[in-house]
Amino acid sequence: MADKKIVVVQLSGGNDYLNCVIPYNNPDYVDNRPNVRITEDEVIPIGNGLGMNPAMAPIKDLYDQGNVAVVHGVGYPTPNRSHFRSMDIWHTAEPTKVGNEGWLGNTINQLHPQHDNVVAAVNFGSGLPRALVSHGAPVASVTDLETYGLMNHMGDTSQRNEALQAFRDMYTQALGSGPVMDYLSQTGLDALKGADILGTVTEKYSSDVEYATNSFAKAMKGAAQVLQADIGTRICYTQHGSFDAHTNGIALQEGLLTDVAGGIYDFYTDMKQANKSEDVIMFVFSEFGRRVKDNGNGTDHGSGGVAFVIGDAVAGGQYSEYPSLRSEDLLEGDLHFNLDFRSLYTEIMEDWMEVDAKPVVKGEYERVGFLNSK
Repeated sequence: MADKKIVVVQLSGGNDYLNCVIPYNNPDYVDNRPNVRITEDEVIPIGNGLGMNPAMAPIKDLYDQGNVAVVHGVGYPTPNRSHFRSMDIWHTAEPTKVGNEGWLGNTINQLHPQHDNVVAAVNFGSGLPRALVSHGAPVASVTDLETYGLMNHMGDTSQRNEALQAFRDMYTQALGSGPVMDYLSQTGLDALKGADILGTVTEKYSSDVEYATNSFAKAMKGAAQVLQADIGTRICYTQHGSFDAHTNGIALQEGLLTDVAGGIYDFYTDMKQANKSEDVIMFVFSEFGRRVKDNGNGTDHGSGGVAFVIGDAVAGGQYSEYPSLRSEDLLEGDLHFNLDFRSLYTEIMEDWMEVDAKPVVKGEYERVGFLNSK
């Protein structure tokens, strides 16, 4: 059986749970959202009085095939409403202190303790998410696979090779001259090697799936190219947003969810056609949901959110419970979480990536059961 792989989709900025998976007939939803509401005639019903945002039709299609787990009420104790801090908590699984190791960085190091796979994880986008950071864990960051590489602006191949060799020599000579130089040198050599490997994947790729032109679709196409090339990549990381809809809430979220749903559907179709969909799941999350009551034209930072796990290996359906919207059940006007996100990490790390989750989650968390037991 092929190695299991994961594509993480980060919805940055706080995706509005209530208008993503909508309790459209709930009187508390109707009362609290006089302006920023998805009406019954717009939602795509999924049962239990809930419906998906109309922009999520492609995900509903995958849901109907039994390939989408909708995980309700995900969060952590004492929620933080700062984007930066809350995302940091999700990235490091440390709700009470500032963590120094990302949950996926830890996964990389367990998968490759010798740090010998420089493309074990590929991040699509600029800036490295803290989820992927761990001492010694090599991660390649790519903005555009089509132009990825070092010194591609040099048209003359021999001139480019000479320049790259000069870099290799420089990094190699610095090895053994102290821990800091060793670290910098190894990082530089890893980057050169990673660029060489990733530079080949677009040539190997063949697909008739037509992705959209937005940045998220581009990243998902990149993930498909990398995973289909079988270069040893186990983790791909993507993000889209910002979902921070303080104003123009309906339109902003709908536009972004259109991008996300389309990119996810095209990626799934692409992997299915390449006979590689059995071994990859997508994990979709946001750092928090939004306030139950709208602010007139948008929504403010809240807590309690929704996560999705998508793929052939997923036991589709709805998991956990939708949090209560009754005023007496709210946390300072926000949804209470009823499932700790570390439960999801435990299941993904141990049952999918087959590594030990305890160093990351620091405890025992009950599995949700969204993976097919095969």
